[in-house]
Amino acid sequence: MAEKNKVKEFFKLGEVGNYFIRVFQKPDPNKKTNFNLRMMHGINKISIILFLFAIIVWTIKRLM
Repeated sequence: MAEKNKVKEFFKLGEVGNYFIRVFQKPDPNKKTNFNLRMMHGINKISIILFLFAIIVWTIKRLM
């Protein structure tokens, strides 16, 4: 049982990981949002995607 808890703790995402998951989910229609919050999440999505793309390109260049 202790072994199972160690593995679960190792893969725990925490606040930062949960944010990345939450940013790419569809917005809850029952929750009130404003324009600024939607724009902030949109910019964050673009930043995350560009960062991942840059890491992939960098990795491919390093391997060749």
